[in-house]
Amino acid sequence: MSMELRKPIMFVGMALLLVMVGVFQSWSLALTIVNLCIISAIMAMGVNMQWGYAGLFNAGVMGFAALGGLAAIVIGMPPVQETWQAGGGGILATVAVVAVTVGAVLLLRRRFKGNKPVRTFGIAAIIIVGYFVARAFFMPAVDAIESIEPAKTGYLGGLGLPILLSWIVGGVMAACAAWIVGKVALGLRSDYLAIATLGISEIIIAILKNEEWLTRGVKNVNGLPRPTPYEVDLQQEPWVLDLVEKYGLSAIELSSIIVKVCYAGLFLAVLLILLFLAERALHSPWGRMMRAIRDNETAANAMGKDVTGRHLEVFILGSAVIGIAGAMLVTLDGQFTPTSYQPLRFTFLIWVMVIVGGAGNNFGAIMGGFVVWFTWIQAEPVGAWFLDTTTAFLAADDPLRLHLIEGAAYMRPITMGVVLLLVLRFAPKGLIPEQTWHR
Repeated sequence: MSMELRKPIMFVGMALLLVMVGVFQSWSLALTIVNLCIISAIMAMGVNMQWGYAGLFNAGVMGFAALGGLAAIVIGMPPVQETWQAGGGGILATVAVVAVTVGAVLLLRRRFKGNKPVRTFGIAAIIIVGYFVARAFFMPAVDAIESIEPAKTGYLGGLGLPILLSWIVGGVMAACAAWIVGKVALGLRSDYLAIATLGISEIIIAILKNEEWLTRGVKNVNGLPRPTPYEVDLQQEPWVLDLVEKYGLSAIELSSIIVKVCYAGLFLAVLLILLFLAERALHSPWGRMMRAIRDNETAANAMGKDVTGRHLEVFILGSAVIGIAGAMLVTLDGQFTPTSYQPLRFTFLIWVMVIVGGAGNNFGAIMGGFVVWFTWIQAEPVGAWFLDTTTAFLAADDPLRLHLIEGAAYMRPITMGVVLLLVLRFAPKGLIPEQTWHR
């Protein structure tokens, strides 16, 4: 099957599967799967930019997604006035001390570039002094903030701005973290980058779990503002009540469907914008240069290409896309839960999406995001139905039948492993593999 024919057939087939979920299960569930598939597809696009474009292995997808989620708190939640009065000044003073310390280090490096001993001892002295000064402001401020109604607030809150801005800020925060990691690890052996990204992601999650003044830690941040109407408000709208009366639907179900359709429209708009920009970049001279570096880094370096600089660019861009998706996910959930960031969901599955869809192809990454997440969600209920049907000839209290039905939850990893093996066997380059020609 040609590439031009395979692509539309697969997307139409995926759409039919989602319609079947709506018909045989519920339209609310189908729209929930659609929204999560779109977010997963955006994350997969970010990883595809790094791996498919440049061959960079990012094992810390989870951390960059969490930074996007943090942006939703910083931007969307209203500030807590009591905690700002108790310790906000100390936090701002800490930020100022850190900024001065970083500036002093950069200035010293520039002024004493040729005097390595002075530069080394000077930087060490500045960092040590800056650390103790910052700590003197930071620790009392944190204690004061976390002591203010810890069961309800106990953190600073955010800026109270529209939640949609957090999607952009989430991308910027993830890009800044990627710049720091890239400056340290890029240019070294590829396995160092994997170790660095894995380590920084675990550090980020540990900070989010423990710094209650910033994220409430394991207490979670609930009630994030939404860019869509609330179901309770929609249920009072005359046009919604007319639809309920006309089609005989439940007001609760219809309002939930309308909200999810609104989310789907917003998410789809972001996906299409990112897809357009990613395709333009991929088929530009910059994209061709990135793939040339990926295929033969030594030859590209010999031709005068700045390999490390180009790697840093694509690593930052891919991480920014992951951060945007992370902010979108927290916006959809309406809460920020640091403990929910697990490597299985936010690193392994995203990589499976890229592998299954086709590394190096943006449409393949999107298809992988839809296929893998759809399979992950539907494996358990479909598996439970399958086991219940195939063991129907046994007695209702038969131990074997009960054991198999109770083990339906394990159908998820089993099914995912089977899907991955089948794709690697029969489509080793993915469902929609990378194209090696250009129009």
